[in-house]
Amino acid sequence: MSQAMDVMNIALIIAFAAVALAQVLSMVRLVMGPSVGDRILALDTMVINAIGLIVLMGISQGSTIYFEVSLIIAMLGFVSTVAFARFIMRGDIIE
Repeated sequence: MSQAMDVMNIALIIAFAAVALAQVLSMVRLVMGPSVGDRILALDTMVINAIGLIVLMGISQGSTIYFEVSLIIAMLGFVSTVAFARFIMRGDIIE
């Protein structure tokens, strides 16, 4: 039992580090992106990485409330990315 918890803690630490690194790299792409499309994609990736961090936090603390929060953030992130991309392509969101 104790060895399984040690393996789980090590896996969580590695996962936190990997997702945090991905978040930082996405932030670099957001700042340095050569085109607007790259920046929108970086922003969407940052939302996905934030959801991953929230889910990992929920796993590490053993709470299920973080999973509900991640679902709400996923919906908001998708809608905001689509709205932002549509605004860039057409100049307006609502026709």
